[in-house]
Amino acid sequence: MIKNLSYNSKKINTLLLELVGRPFSFIERLKLGGIGSNKLVIADASKEIVELLRMDNNLNYCNIEIRKNGIIIRFKSLLETYGLIIPYYKLVIYKGESNIYSLYKDTDYIKFFVDNKSTSHFIKKIIRLKTDYLNKMGLN
Repeated sequence: MIKNLSYNSKKINTLLLELVGRPFSFIERLKLGGIGSNKLVIADASKEIVELLRMDNNLNYCNIEIRKNGIIIRFKSLLETYGLIIPYYKLVIYKGESNIYSLYKDTDYIKFFVDNKSTSHFIKKIIRLKTDYLNKMGLN
């Protein structure tokens, strides 16, 4: 699900809480070693995301925020910030050739380049948190 996250809307905040849970507290962020990724260069994306990214001529970047029950992949188009909201139970991760990772939710996806070890460790953290969540919920 792709949503415009530029404005502080009660409706969007409620939706984020329902789908991916509340943000981590400061102490939880420290224990996890951070909940946000570096800036990631987008290699490819689903049609709806590509249409948004085509609106401007800048290099397309995204970043990932980890939440309690999922992740939010944020990217900018013109002056707006959009987010691909993915609950853990819908998240599928692929590692392709040439250090390209793909994050899928149903038909929406974003592929990005991983060019350093810290980003690779961040993806492994997401996989670990997803596994922990699915085990806790009895879905695994």
